[in-house]
Amino acid sequence: MALHDREGGGTAAPNGQLVEEVPLVHKVLVPPPGGIFKEVGQGIWETFFYDAPVDRFRGQSKRIKSWLGLKFLFPMLEWITSYKSRMFVGDLIAGITIASLAIPQDLGYSKLAGVPPVNGLYSSFVPPLIYSVLGSSRDIAIGPVAVVSLLMGTLLKQEISPTEQPALYLQLAFTATFFAGIFQTGLGILRLGFVIQFLSHAAIVGFMAGAAVTIALQQLKGLLNITNFTTDTDFVSVMKSVFGHIDEWNWRSIVIGLAFLSFLVAAKVLAKKKPKLFWVSAIAPLTSVILATVFVFVFRADKRGVKVVGHIKQGVNPSSADQLLFTGKYVGAAAKIGLVTSLIALTEGVAIGRTFAALRDYHIDGNKEMIAFGIMNICGSLTSCYCATGSFSRSAVNYQAGVKTAMANVVMAITVLITLLFLTPLFKYTPNTILSAIIISAVLSLIDFKAAWIIWKIDKFDFLATLGAFFGVFFVSVEIGLLIAVCISFVKILFNVTRPHTALLGNIPGTNVYRNLQQYPKATVAPGIVAVRVDAAIYFSNSQYIHDKALRYVEDEMAKPGSTPIQYLIIDLTPVTNIDTSGIIAMEELQRILKKRKIQLAFANPGSQVIQKFDSSGLLEELGSEWIFFTVGEAVQVCSMFLNKAAGEGSV
Repeated sequence: MALHDREGGGTAAPNGQLVEEVPLVHKVLVPPPGGIFKEVGQGIWETFFYDAPVDRFRGQSKRIKSWLGLKFLFPMLEWITSYKSRMFVGDLIAGITIASLAIPQDLGYSKLAGVPPVNGLYSSFVPPLIYSVLGSSRDIAIGPVAVVSLLMGTLLKQEISPTEQPALYLQLAFTATFFAGIFQTGLGILRLGFVIQFLSHAAIVGFMAGAAVTIALQQLKGLLNITNFTTDTDFVSVMKSVFGHIDEWNWRSIVIGLAFLSFLVAAKVLAKKKPKLFWVSAIAPLTSVILATVFVFVFRADKRGVKVVGHIKQGVNPSSADQLLFTGKYVGAAAKIGLVTSLIALTEGVAIGRTFAALRDYHIDGNKEMIAFGIMNICGSLTSCYCATGSFSRSAVNYQAGVKTAMANVVMAITVLITLLFLTPLFKYTPNTILSAIIISAVLSLIDFKAAWIIWKIDKFDFLATLGAFFGVFFVSVEIGLLIAVCISFVKILFNVTRPHTALLGNIPGTNVYRNLQQYPKATVAPGIVAVRVDAAIYFSNSQYIHDKALRYVEDEMAKPGSTPIQYLIIDLTPVTNIDTSGIIAMEELQRILKKRKIQLAFANPGSQVIQKFDSSGLLEELGSEWIFFTVGEAVQVCSMFLNKAAGEGSV
């Protein structure tokens, strides 16, 4: 076939001569320059508006735009306009069911946060109502959750003692919740949802498991009836406190707690084996509270040392707007606690929302969810609530109960309101040990052995992140475990960025396809030619590594006994989405080194941004456009032709 070079005249041989008869190759075109402003603008748009949020408004009338805008701001309008009575039946059942689970959990989780039990109930009234208007998930159930409660409580107690200064402690909790809401709303408005993705799945699995064990160990205080319990959360401190106060153990409290813990675990096992009986597990906590309360009242176990919840204030949420601390020495602490708490609450809440959205085949907007979480926590901080988010256990029950819309959150909130107005006196004799049992049974599901095993099988480095986060929480503290999780996630990012994968390529016999020799050991390598693929963008952080790795491939091939001298190095740029100045300099240096060794450098399939930067930097002119190929196959074909021609001339 006639030769077609980049200008249609011929392909240059290493000696500068044109060869007139070679296999047809394709021209790699350089796109027109877009300019720095266009390039930066596209990058910013892709970062913040990859989901094209304004596309729905284009080409619409003003009236429709206004309606679409309202639905965008208030997702409740998406379903309320087509709401049917049969849908309300499903939401009513789901709402009452999750309320029966939420009420006892709220009483227990409030103890983790160090706030009075009534504030736990408050947090399942106002936030769910706000979310039902602003949130886009149909399945998520809103309220306090174990991990966020523990994290907030741990950080708050480092600043103020809840027993010595309860009023100031509560003020700091409200202020931290306010800042959490501000940060969540800000992240959503600025479309910075990708920030929470820096916590890898593996790190979250380890952190959640460590937090679950820590929470369970903390409940030994209530289960054993200990008064003077350590405020530290690490395993060693907790065990010292447990066995250092054996004289405070109360056998009645232990028997009640273990008996109902067994009942709660059995209910969970039954619901897991027979999903249709999910309601057994859902109502088990409230049933346990009722039975344990009646038992304590009838037998007056409270007079025999069994500690009870005591008086819970009746009435709807009082305003706490005047209690927020915006001046003084605790503002910085409140902001710090709010930031850390907001990120964990968002990570858990958004993940739960997306999980159930995938099960029911609909989409939720992560940034809008952040705004919904943020506004509900801001409103919550003004109405005596502490930080709330999506609860996995309640959302699972919500889903299994046949929830249709976010109306289930409204039903749950109304049920909690009725409890606040009329039923709180009934909890006076509720033993603390039953709340501990409820929390222990609830957090067991946070320990995901199956996920850890899958992580181990897939990626050992990820498993290291899981272990690091788990042991950090278990042996040190919740915040250190979280810090370790974040650090390991960043280390993995840096490792992947600075040490990208590269591969030596070979030809799959009978095809023109070139693949990784490690994956396809029967692939063949053309004599005198080394083909390498770079599997990442080339930036300042990895350019020198890629430069050195390419040379090492050449040197390793030349060091093999009986190998043909290497005369061509082909770098496959198919996976390389971009290259920066450092990358260009590294490629220019590689070209100069290879030229001294009489080895020709060639590139295959550079993307538009890469070839454009080759052209702008002058590398394309220095190398010669004839050494930029459409595919690795074409590059090998042309290089092999030159090798065969040189061998033929040498034999003559």
